[in-house]
Amino acid sequence: MDDATPALQARQLYAAYHQQPVLENLTLTLPQRQWTAIIGPNGAGKSSLLNLVIGSLAPLRGELEVLGQSAPSQRRAGNIAYMAQQERMEWDFPISVRDTVLTGRYGLMRHDPLWQRLLPQRWASARHYQAAEAALDAVDMADLAARPIGELSGGQKKRVLLARALAQQARILLLDEPLAGVDPPSEALILATLERERNAGRTIIMVTHDLPSARCHADNVLLINRRLVGMGPPEAMLSDAMLARLAVGSSPGFQQGGVSVAA
Repeated sequence: MDDATPALQARQLYAAYHQQPVLENLTLTLPQRQWTAIIGPNGAGKSSLLNLVIGSLAPLRGELEVLGQSAPSQRRAGNIAYMAQQERMEWDFPISVRDTVLTGRYGLMRHDPLWQRLLPQRWASARHYQAAEAALDAVDMADLAARPIGELSGGQKKRVLLARALAQQARILLLDEPLAGVDPPSEALILATLERERNAGRTIIMVTHDLPSARCHADNVLLINRRLVGMGPPEAMLSDAMLARLAVGSSPGFQQGGVSVAA
């Protein structure tokens, strides 16, 4: 597989929740080793596209390939890591930051020799713990590794969830609103971490409402409103004209990152 193989390719993709369409005839190609920001109004299908990739939503019809193969095969291979917008996690559960990040390695532990899989987790291969520690270092949470997750601030929790995704060492990192509700220092740290990951060759695909961050950091911007509206460099896609096209069919005056666009 070379770099010319798309990270993500969709052809005439349709999806719905409870018979309500969320994506219609979506055809797109996202490149490897670049940072793509996905932008659209609420209900535009941004998160649904990620859910199709991770398998929590099945397409009604159409084709979806990840790195030139089916999405399920790439999930089994450990090539896709995902950070949800709102994690379904019991934050009061007595688990440490380190052990939370280590859960990102569980899928990879299934590939260990059988004798290792039969042992308690504390006897897992050292490479899993090393990956977790490296991920904690990347988001500046190593000093809090032993702290219960329930004692963290909102921004710190986001950083831990990002570390859990990084610990998977996947080729593609999917992020759903990683900047939502975080404090400015955590936002800056998350963006710097993603910059390093992209520069190291990882593909970043990020759903966001934050236009300034997309302008400054993304290589590409994908505009969707159930269908493809446009894709290209930030300076072209985030122009007033393109944002006005994106707003067609949305609720009046929808906002993106504090920028109001008349529908």
